[in-house]
Amino acid sequence: DDPIFPCKLLSVHTFSFSFGLGHFLLDESWMASRIRSMSSSVSPKLGKILVANRGEIAARVFRTARRMGIPSVAICSEGDKQAFHVRMADEMVCVGPSRLVDSYLNVDRVVDAARSVGATLVHPGYGFLSENVDFAMALREAGIGFVGPSPEAIRAMGDKIQSKQIALEAGVHVIPGFVGQVKSAQHAVSVAEEVGFPVMVKASAGGGGKGMRIARTAADVREAFRLCTAEAKSYFGDDRLLIERFIEQPRHIEIQIMADQHGHIVYLPERECSIQRRNQKVIEEAPSPFVDLALRTQM
Repeated sequence: DDPIFPCKLLSVHTFSFSFGLGHFLLDESWMASRIRSMSSSVSPKLGKILVANRGEIAARVFRTARRMGIPSVAICSEGDKQAFHVRMADEMVCVGPSRLVDSYLNVDRVVDAARSVGATLVHPGYGFLSENVDFAMALREAGIGFVGPSPEAIRAMGDKIQSKQIALEAGVHVIPGFVGQVKSAQHAVSVAEEVGFPVMVKASAGGGGKGMRIARTAADVREAFRLCTAEAKSYFGDDRLLIERFIEQPRHIEIQIMADQHGHIVYLPERECSIQRRNQKVIEEAPSPFVDLALRTQM
């Protein structure tokens, strides 16, 4: 009941399906005790927190900040000045016009807003700038804490080639494929033949289902290489590609990890994310009804 940041969101979503499952490795009471333990290591003088988001996630952060006695600041666009999340905060800063690129997605304006109100922490919520390495770096340079991963972690995990290399170095299994940049269409064909069809040609910097093509023949690989290279450069400004084996009818399972700067780490129950449309998740359910105790323990 006294998380550092709004972990009740996790209780409502992640644990809503878990009651009555006696085999669960991680129940809500255990989670609450671990979060309280993590909280005890944090100085009560957290200063002022600015939330670089809007809607329900911003509202949850403000609710927790108020319970903890932390002054809070909302940002908004010119069209959001009367929004619910603004009314929940102690202060408000307008960061620009209604267009997202001119307000919530504008790194300079959000950082300037945090600096102008004397914020010591910025909570990015999800979406918007939460995975933007330039934003995390700009806050670091401004001496403002970022409630999220380090810029180095964001950069590494946002690069599929680098993240697979890190996983392999850590002894984590990855999908078979070529761990490195595919240099040409002919190189892509050679890799695909070695890996075994079908394969997925994928943008290293990709996301949101963009820059991905399934290839079942050498001709498919050449065409996928051409299309993915152009799409990756257009969407992400990075045309590097990788190839890995395409898994037919997979189960997409995610396990969330929460850690703080004091070395406390907890994992949360897995999420079933297999129902997708155009390579984007439609429904996420936790725990997965397809993961048993043995597999959960192994993961």
